Amino acid sequence: MIHFDESIKIIQNLEINKYKTKKLYVVDALGYVLAEDIIADHNSPEFPTSAMDGYAIIHEDMALGCLKVDSVNPAGSSLKAEVIGGTCIKTFTGSLMPHGADTLIPIENVEVDGEDIIIKEEVPQGFSVREVGENYAKEQLLIPKGTKIDFPQIGVMSSLNIANVLVYEKPTVAILSTGSELLELGQEQSNDAQIRSSNNYILEAMVNKYNGIAMQLGCIKDDKATITKEITDALEKSDIVVTTGGVSVGDFDFVKDVIVELGCEVLFKGVRVKPGQHIMLARKEDKFILGLPGFAYSSTVTALLYLLPLIEKLQKGISTLSYIQATFSEDFVKRAKKAEFTACNAKLVKGEYFIDFQDKKVGSSAILTNMLGTVALLYTSEEEGSKIKGEKARVLLLG
Repeated sequence: MIHFDESIKIIQNLEINKYKTKKLYVVDALGYVLAEDIIADHNSPEFPTSAMDGYAIIHEDMALGCLKVDSVNPAGSSLKAEVIGGTCIKTFTGSLMPHGADTLIPIENVEVDGEDIIIKEEVPQGFSVREVGENYAKEQLLIPKGTKIDFPQIGVMSSLNIANVLVYEKPTVAILSTGSELLELGQEQSNDAQIRSSNNYILEAMVNKYNGIAMQLGCIKDDKATITKEITDALEKSDIVVTTGGVSVGDFDFVKDVIVELGCEVLFKGVRVKPGQHIMLARKEDKFILGLPGFAYSSTVTALLYLLPLIEKLQKGISTLSYIQATFSEDFVKRAKKAEFTACNAKLVKGEYFIDFQDKKVGSSAILTNMLGTVALLYTSEEEGSKIKGEKARVLLLG
């Protein structure tokens, strides 16, 4: 079994031969990752523009105290009039600044007297005038390739008149849970040894949440022929096949053998990490098979550690989850001489994260309820030991 850090480096160093891309209407691109740089093709604004409602003036004319209103300049109009000495032009937010004017005095700073304005409060030169390129300049890189598209990106692209944008396709993730003891939702239990499957459903939710497209294939029996057929079919229809169960060393753990027999390149098999340990990653060209443990908590944690980076890798995306430094609110006993991810409660108090283990049960890797609440994952490397209250450690935030 390899060191946890080594397994992560293997995924980080993966090279994809050909990324899948497509064009989408800009609003439909929400949640996708950009496959092209967005560069400004013009200045914004292209001309000096008013930032408020007021009067366009020559700054030195404020000393006159009273100016004649020569004309009105609504937003969107192409005004030909020019501001000359002793006059002003009423100008609105978003209007082009009239020629000759260098300052905008707000409506609130003047008193209207017939066709004149009386200046009650002066402003500095250039006040409330948006200069050329204030928002962005021509040829400026505004949104780099690899950015996940959210509403601000859609707004900026719309301002650039970009109707369709090139994005990376979200990878399709086929989900298979192996185990003759597993029952699907709604399936009737016929003996006490049967258990309700949760792995395939939590993985489906996780894939959909973290920028993939889930293909739910349900539960299959611990039968080698069936597993071979299902994985073969799944590999043809998806970019990533993720399985739970069948990668340990039991008599009925066939997944690991099937992956090899299908001609896949095994990148690693077995990692010194708790929960998990029996984890397998293989590839066939630009497609991947990720074999995860069968216990619910194990499969959930290892999916966060390995499946999410694979989904991101196929889109040149940036990691969704992040590690932070947190302070222990109580002592922590490390139970494994390997990298360990322990469910904890994370709380932000006055800008600092604190963690505790209230209501988190100690037991096997099947306790999925430990993922409920304001949960985070405490990471301790295999080189680290137990911790005492007040010490700091790395914590993986999930939300």
